[in-house]
Parts: sequence; structure tokens; C-alpha cells
Amino acid sequence: MTTNIFLGVAWPYANGPLHLGHVAGCYLPADEFARYHRMKGNHVLMVSGSDGHGTPITVRAQKEGVTPNEVAQRYHEEIVQAFKGLNIKFDLFTTTRTDNHRKVVQELFLDLYKKGHIVLQSQELLYCPEEKHFLPDRYVEGVCPHCGAEKARGDQCDACGRTYDAKELKNPYCKTCGATPIIKSTEHFFFRWQDFGQDVISWLSDKTYWRPNVMNFTHNYLENGLRESAITRDMEWGIPVPIEGYEDKRIYVWWEAVVGYLSASIEWASKQSDPECWRDWWTDKNARCYYFIGKDNIPFHAIRWPAVLLGDGRFNLPYDIPANEFLNLEGRKFSTSENWALWANDILERYDADAVRYMLTAIAPESSDSDFTWAEFVRRNNDELVGWWGNLVNRCLTFFSKHFEGTIPAIEETAEDQELLSQAKEAFDKVGAMMEKCQIKGALAEAMEYVRIGNRYFDSQAPWKQIKIDRQRTAAIMATMVRFIASMNVILTPFIPGSCAKLHEILALPGAAEASTWSMPSLEIGHKINTPQPLFKKLDTSVAEEEKARLG
Repeated sequence: MTTNIFLGVAWPYANGPLHLGHVAGCYLPADEFARYHRMKGNHVLMVSGSDGHGTPITVRAQKEGVTPNEVAQRYHEEIVQAFKGLNIKFDLFTTTRTDNHRKVVQELFLDLYKKGHIVLQSQELLYCPEEKHFLPDRYVEGVCPHCGAEKARGDQCDACGRTYDAKELKNPYCKTCGATPIIKSTEHFFFRWQDFGQDVISWLSDKTYWRPNVMNFTHNYLENGLRESAITRDMEWGIPVPIEGYEDKRIYVWWEAVVGYLSASIEWASKQSDPECWRDWWTDKNARCYYFIGKDNIPFHAIRWPAVLLGDGRFNLPYDIPANEFLNLEGRKFSTSENWALWANDILERYDADAVRYMLTAIAPESSDSDFTWAEFVRRNNDELVGWWGNLVNRCLTFFSKHFEGTIPAIEETAEDQELLSQAKEAFDKVGAMMEKCQIKGALAEAMEYVRIGNRYFDSQAPWKQIKIDRQRTAAIMATMVRFIASMNVILTPFIPGSCAKLHEILALPGAAEASTWSMPSLEIGHKINTPQPLFKKLDTSVAEEEKARLG
């Protein structure tokens, strides 16, 4: 049965380029998951966009002496280019700076305000006496009240992931001038999160299939209780509050950014033949909504966004939130300020996108933080992509073209041949079952185990020896291997789509590789393949040290 699958993918801040930590955290697994479901025949809608509001943008704009919009647009374009280079495809990748997004956010804000879930209250905030303005979250730093980490942001600690009120920071200071802030009263709009605490807990009760790290984080957060918090800020950049007398205030970037999943769906639908088709994913109770994010975004997607949806009452809640942990680099956390990072656009100038995709999937931080090392990148490229898969394809298809003119002959299969094809069929079921559960790292590992089965069969049958004594038996071996390779190419397409598209053409299969169905391709007697070509490049081991020298 066809299912409507919605994928909401975290909105990257448009204040800097995309690095591989971001890619491994949510964008690559979302793309692989979407590709799989499309091949299964499900209706997929995958959306995201650059987060063009909030203080990270204004901080950089102030530093560069340009407007926030200039910063947001520049990095939006860089991010789009990175996705294109990595072969990560959205149905729509937009931005929070559109009129459509503003309209949807303001309408939802007003709806919840009229229902009493958003209320106006006075609030005491940190105020810089030197610069004479209130300090939005990114304009104040201090010591985290929970873990004691220094340089903690005004809304969330990067070290422990906990959120808090900026006034809870110890030893706070203005990030731009260093002055010690004072506390001053102002008015803001608060969302009554506590109205939905029990509803969120009830909704979570059947989510036994969630990743343990996501569920544990969510329950630990809920144990502290939900309390109302301000969802507006005193600043000039962002979406204005749609209430008379408060137009100078802006809606909190985290509150409005998650609404982007809805606004992006509406924007995408506006470009289709049916502008209301977005409802297929948002109001159809049989639809499944997945949110691919990093672990630092869990509270906003597992608690706060569901609370907003419950308050509105019209739309589907998340089915799953497969949040990843963090990717480290050579044993250290990614640090953009110290240039301890791998920038997506930069690495794609030197390496093939599929090599990068393969590595990031193989070491994906699904249940715990993982570590990217250049030595491991070279090893996996050479031993697994080139060695296990690329060499198997090249050896088989070159031999097949040389001795059988690349044409599938009429054959009599032996039990061994049938067993290999049976295992190929089994691979679709096993890999598919893992993809259904968002176990993408495991799915790739399982697929590569079947590649190794193919290698063992090929080596054990030794067609280069058989051809000298039994051409008919050799024909059966090679026809079996070509069918096996064609099947594994379908299975690997969500993970390494570029090389799979190339092999799809070599195999002379109809249509586009990414449009293949999740099943064994049909290669009838007389089917002729095209001239084989190598799929991957082997890397010199010196690459690891050269790349490490670039860091920092």
C-alpha cells in the first residue's frame, strides 16, 4: 500500500557554510531515507530551507558591516550548492525569508493567541547598559547553569544541550562589548507549554520504536516540567509580531523556524497543479511524518513543535524523530572558529561525492557520537568502495563483455546460482526492513555484507578457469553475477546514487537509476550491457596526512 511520507529536515542557519558534521547529522540520512521510500513507491515530500532569521545572522552581519539579508542570501546559496554537490535532493529547499513563510507563521501565531495558548506578560531580561538595548540570546554569553561550561549561549548550552533562560547564566556578559548586563523589565508574548505537558507525554507513550537516545533525552527534559517561555524578542531582524502595538518585536527564531516545515509544504504545493495537495501529508491520518535533526534540536522537535501542533489541532504530529548524535573530527569536536571542520563545498573539490556519502553513512552517529578520521576515509574508500564493490563490478562486467559480448545468454542455473540470486532477493527485504526503521547505517553495512557474498561466489566459481573447460557453465556463472550486480546496484542507490546511476547506464537498464523500483531488475536473455568503466578511484595513503595538515 502506498504511504504518504513527509520528511522535515532541520533548517541550517544561513550564517556560515555547511560542514560535514551538519551533513552527517541530518541531511544525508534524510536524503537516503527519502530515496528508499521513493523507490518503494511511496509518496515522499522532503522539505527544508535556510534559517535566515535570528541573532546568528545579525551577529555576523554586524561583524562584516553588511545587512542581515545579504549574509542570509550569500550562505543560502552556498548551502544550496553543497547539497547539489553531495547529491542531496529536496522537493523544496526554501528560506524563512519568504512572504509565504511570514504569512503562515503569523497566522499560526494569531490562532494560538486567540485560543489563549500565547499570552502577553512582562518579563525581566538582560539589558546592556553600554549599548542601551536588550540582549537577544546570541548577544549574551556566560557560564552554563547546568554543566558549568564557559561561553554558553543565552538560550542553549552547546556542551550539554540544555536550554534555559538567559538570566540563569552565571557571570553573563554582552558578547559585542563585554559589559556586564543589568536586568530590566519589558513585555513579551509567552507560549504556555505547560498546557500541553500531559498531552505530549500521552503522545509519546507508543513511540517504542524511537531511538533510545532520542526518547531518553525527551523524557529527561519532560521530568523537569514544562513552563511558559517568551517566544518574542526585542530586535529588528525577523518576523514581526502580528498584533497592533507590538510590531517592533520579532517572533523567536526557534518558534518560527519549526513552522517552516508547514510553510515549505504549502509553498511547494503552490507550484503544483493542486495547491492544496500539501494536506496529503499534513492532515491524512495514515501519513507518516519524520523529522531528521541533530541531537541539539531534540527538545524543539520532540516537545515544543508537537505542543504547537496540539494547540492548533489541525495537523499530524511526528511519527518519528530519528535524531543523530554528533560527528567529531580526528578526535575533537567540530569548531568553525578554530577551523577544525570539513566544509562540504571544499571537500567536494577534491573527492567524489559518493566517497564522502559512503564514509559519512558508514560511521553515522546514530546512537552515539562518532569520529571522522582521514585515515578511515582512505581505508573505507580503498578497501570497501573500490575493493569490495568497485572491483567486483569491474572484474565481472569486463570478463562478461570480453567473453560473452556483454549479452545475457540462455543458461541452466545450478543450485549455487539460484542460492546467490535468492540471497540478492533476501537483501532487498533485510536492507529495506532496516531502512523502514531509520537504521540507515546498519542498512548500508548489511548491503555491503551481501556485496561480500557476491565476491565469495565469484571467487569460488572462478570463471577465468571455467572458461577454459566449460563455456556453458561459465555463461551461467556470469549471467548470475550480472543479475546479482544489477540487484545490488538498486539496493546501493539511496547511499551512493552517483556511481549507481553510472552503473545503471553501463547495465543498459531503462529509465533513471533513482526511479528504479525496490526489487530485482529484469535482465532477459539477449539483454546487452554497455562498455564497462571503473566506478571509483583509489586514494593514495598519503592523502590522510595531507588532509590532516589542512586542519586548524
